[in-house]
Amino acid sequence: MTSGPETGKPLTIIAKLKARPGKEQEVYDACRALLEPTRAEAGCINYDMHRSTEDPGVIVFYENWTTRALWDAHMQSPHLTSFSAATADTVELWDIVQAEKVDG
Repeated sequence: MTSGPETGKPLTIIAKLKARPGKEQEVYDACRALLEPTRAEAGCINYDMHRSTEDPGVIVFYENWTTRALWDAHMQSPHLTSFSAATADTVELWDIVQAEKVDG
């Protein structure tokens, strides 16, 4: 699937993760540390973090990227690879949806 210049539409990412019990604050803090460096990346239109009001261990990111290639670069960025390594034992679930906005 293509996004960005190929289709003229940004790539939207909805990423949901769930912290292991007792690790909620640790995961929350690690996620917050991603905001500033990610928002400074090329191609990042927005990178918004949300925390569930029903379960403090559930974090959702709503992101838009100008192209899939720049999101792919984000996924390999030093801050994200460090985050993934640091939270491997504290996150029990990752779910990523890749989408494009539908016209109409």
